[in-house]
Amino acid sequence: LVNGVISHLIQAIRGKYSCFSSMGRQSAGSYYERVKISEPNEFDIMLVVPVPRIQLDESDDTGAYYYVSFKRSPKEKGWLKFLDEDEKLSASKMLEALREIIKQEVKNIKDVEVTVARKKARSPAITLQIKNPPSEISVDIILTLDANQSWPLSTQGGLKIEQWLGTKVRRELRSKSLYLVAKQNKTEKVLRGNTWRLSFSHIEKHMINNHGNSKTCCESDGPKCCRKGCLKLLKYLLEQLKMKYPKELEKFCSYHVKTAFLHSCVTWPNDSDWHLGDLDHCFQKCLEFFVDCLQKSQLTHFFIPQYNLLSLEDKARHHFLSRKISHELNNGFPVFHE
Repeated sequence: LVNGVISHLIQAIRGKYSCFSSMGRQSAGSYYERVKISEPNEFDIMLVVPVPRIQLDESDDTGAYYYVSFKRSPKEKGWLKFLDEDEKLSASKMLEALREIIKQEVKNIKDVEVTVARKKARSPAITLQIKNPPSEISVDIILTLDANQSWPLSTQGGLKIEQWLGTKVRRELRSKSLYLVAKQNKTEKVLRGNTWRLSFSHIEKHMINNHGNSKTCCESDGPKCCRKGCLKLLKYLLEQLKMKYPKELEKFCSYHVKTAFLHSCVTWPNDSDWHLGDLDHCFQKCLEFFVDCLQKSQLTHFFIPQYNLLSLEDKARHHFLSRKISHELNNGFPVFHE
């Protein structure tokens, strides 16, 4: 169902603006990393637009948010209508144009009822609701630039996977395209809607699907490990706690636990640290690591070492979550049985 809708939309979008003509799709998120827990009713689809040579200027000191401008005037003149007065590529202009095309186009999808959800402030996604009785499927469409150039300086010390996946794999991953998603930077002095955030979801997906220290880990005839099981449980625990305490935990998302999980894979790099039968023990180790991050209010972005995903002004929220997780840990996870 989802694939049909997305294919239809991509065809339509490609025809509308010349700069979208080579748009492709990249599936991201938990469903495609095979770590989705409950019903497959939420999907993240990146609409990837190859972009000519660009220059990146940091918009703050996180090393994650950038202004994008073209190194020279692009051959595709379609790009020019998305520049702002400073010649920067405006994320909000592109997102708005994409949103309009999609809103018009869903009306032409005959065999299934698709609507575009209301815009959420600061969210980089355009959300579709697909009726699929008795339930509904939601699809987040994320506009993504694909820049075939080297990663910015802020990523230099990140992706510390040498002990876990090896130096060669790190080199290969760093030679992949750079992805940027249309994401408003909250700390910008004047909110102009023209910032882009680095995205590594294609790299994360690769690591999670090829997670073994030895090449045969979890292959059909290879030894099985519990890494994905741990990630599923971490995500599920946070999901359940967020349902229970929506207000206190609204700032937390599955990316926090995913990042903690990737750091855990680096801390315990060997497949023998993750025996399939040791799931409970490994899950506890990952959780203890995450609780430690919460208590210090310090969770380093896996690819951008200078970027702390836990902002210091939310200390009280971090401590709240760490207390709730510790309670679960010490009492046999009552929230799983509710």
